[in-house]
Amino acid sequence: MMGPTRINLAQCRRLIVALGAGLLLAGCQIIPDVGGDARTPPPPTSQPGSQPGPFTGDSRTPPPIPRDRPVPLPQDESRHRVALLVPTSGGNARVGESIANATTMALLDTNAQNLRITTYDTSEDPRGAARRAVAEGNQLILGPLLGRNVADVLAEARPAGVPLIAFSNDVSVASPSVFLMGLSPSQSVARTVEFARGQGARNYGALVPDGEYGRQAELALIEALRSVGGSLVATERYSRNEGSAESAARRLRARGGFDTVMIADSPRLAIAAAAALREGSDTTPRLIGTELWSGESAIPAAGAMSGAMFSALSDSRYRRFSESYRNRFGGSPYRIATLGYDSVLLALRVAGDGWRPGTPFPTSELTSAGGFLGLDGAFRFRSDGTAQRTLEVREVRDGQVVVVSPAPDSF
Repeated sequence: MMGPTRINLAQCRRLIVALGAGLLLAGCQIIPDVGGDARTPPPPTSQPGSQPGPFTGDSRTPPPIPRDRPVPLPQDESRHRVALLVPTSGGNARVGESIANATTMALLDTNAQNLRITTYDTSEDPRGAARRAVAEGNQLILGPLLGRNVADVLAEARPAGVPLIAFSNDVSVASPSVFLMGLSPSQSVARTVEFARGQGARNYGALVPDGEYGRQAELALIEALRSVGGSLVATERYSRNEGSAESAARRLRARGGFDTVMIADSPRLAIAAAAALREGSDTTPRLIGTELWSGESAIPAAGAMSGAMFSALSDSRYRRFSESYRNRFGGSPYRIATLGYDSVLLALRVAGDGWRPGTPFPTSELTSAGGFLGLDGAFRFRSDGTAQRTLEVREVRDGQVVVVSPAPDSF
């Protein structure tokens, strides 16, 4: 792989093998390879209403920060101030806490002494959380979790020159100031189509739900087929309920002319559509899906999904991470928690390259052509703020999901 000397994934892999288990971030800092089941959500890891405070090197949970008044942070001459903006109350509190716990794990695993991470609750007022983070001197924001919160956070962060490394997969909110860690459907679709083309898939049908996700998946399929030399011969759209998905599948089946069908939806609706697509048919089209199918036990358990393929992040390091997380916090992490862990590794990587405390975060470092290595494998940011990731292809076989094409080690 070609890339700047400040990160070399080939050297990283050799060091990982030599040390037995570890993640290497550019600058040759070894982070223990921690990594499990993507389905099980964790119980709350703090008392209701509590909010993780700034990390100071003590693994104990700091007292909650009152919401009614700002609390001045002590002056840091040797540490970078980084804000974590996630929901720590309300309906998404457990997800936010899982990400916050993962950032703490990253600091502990690396024995980092040069970052101070403060968590701000975005559940009620994301713009207010961002305003407070900027006022307290943070030079980098990790978050927010939801794409719909990005505009509010950016309204406060952009005038101050503070970039975001967000956990969303909504590519519409990406920009030179917003770097998305989330996996978009376009990457998953492109990887699967490329692999399926090598297996003989050429003519495609598509079942896509109404809404932004379905639109992104459909555009991704069109672009992927243009790249590999396939054809999209029929598309049916539907509202997101089982009856509508089944009706769309029957309409698509009646049109025919395809050997492969993409179903860009959640496992529940994908299974319903697949069953309707295949009922009473002498020919069985190959099915492909998106990253939404990853970690879902319903997919391999459904007979209609036999032979279906999809692409996702590798879970090889996640299993170790999940085990370590349970040992520390007493519950299983959400799969998205790895993004919190890896975002801290990114900050550490840049900090080790000459980022001085109190100075603006050098966003140009994030678009290094060489990329970065984290729990979810190799990735790099494009100039538009979206992440390019290496993915593995999985197939449903005999009631199990097996990897049929491993994630590449480099780009």
